[in-house]
Amino acid sequence: MTGIIGRRGMLAGAGMVFLGACSKVAETSAGSHLLKSASGWNKAIHRSLADRKALAREYSKADISPFFRGNGSLSGGTAAYDAAVENKFADWRLEVRGMVNRPLSLNMEDIRELPQRSQITRHDCVEGWSAIGEWTGPRLSGILDMAGVQQDGRFVVFRCADTLNGQEYYESVDMVDAYHPQTIVAHALNGEPLPVINGAPLRMRIERQLGYKHAKYLTAIEVVDSLENIAGGEGGYWEDRSGYQWYAGM
Repeated sequence: MTGIIGRRGMLAGAGMVFLGACSKVAETSAGSHLLKSASGWNKAIHRSLADRKALAREYSKADISPFFRGNGSLSGGTAAYDAAVENKFADWRLEVRGMVNRPLSLNMEDIRELPQRSQITRHDCVEGWSAIGEWTGPRLSGILDMAGVQQDGRFVVFRCADTLNGQEYYESVDMVDAYHPQTIVAHALNGEPLPVINGAPLRMRIERQLGYKHAKYLTAIEVVDSLENIAGGEGGYWEDRSGYQWYAGM
């Protein structure tokens, strides 16, 4: 057991150093190929050392950070989003679409009426900071089961209201992480409605992966069979633009 934990710790540390330099490495085609190869290596090693449904560590209320900073987009940044904030998200809808048998359109009341999970976990940002918070929301797996994922659905894409450099933010995971018991659609942080800087009214929590995978300002969940024809084809905003690993497991 000690050997496994030691190796996992070294891998995590190496991954953080590697990711910190990835924007420069990704500027060359050789660097981009290296990052893509490392993503597959990280995924394979991570899953060989732990059960796919092993839980991320959960903390006590005493461990909660006094302030949970925002990062990346600090607002949806559009007139439509500003109007939604003013209206306290009364008309916000979460669409569930793509390769599903029963497309859904859920409002915030629908989301809050689903079975809820609360978890106190640590958010690790690729920029090197961490914070601990209590997140509450329904499991993504329950929403997917309501919609009925079709047999050929392999990935879940998260669509967002915010844009960076003119491109809509998005992220994605495979079905293993989508059905992980700690993968939730969070609407509350530390017992209060999610603040705007943290992704109000809905954001993803994918506790086995780094922070940029936790898409904020969530508008839609889309089941697809391939990521190749979505935006840059790498599975996420930062993966398309900066060579970040698609699988950012910790």
